[in-house]
Amino acid sequence: MEDAEEVRRGRGAALEQALREDLELFSIDDLQERIGLLEAEIERCRGQIGRKAAGRKAADALFGKPGD
Repeated sequence: MEDAEEVRRGRGAALEQALREDLELFSIDDLQERIGLLEAEIERCRGQIGRKAAGRKAADALFGKPGD
């Protein structure tokens, strides 16, 4: 079984690989599809940030902010 450090190191590896791809090899349709996928991923990330921020706000309201 993978340990937590190995999993953490592997996060985002597919995205890093995609960012190194030669865009000259893609057609216009391929590039437009890629943009759509990236925009969807950005929205997915923004949604997760919002959920995490709400959870943090709820925890801070319940337990108080660290350092207070």
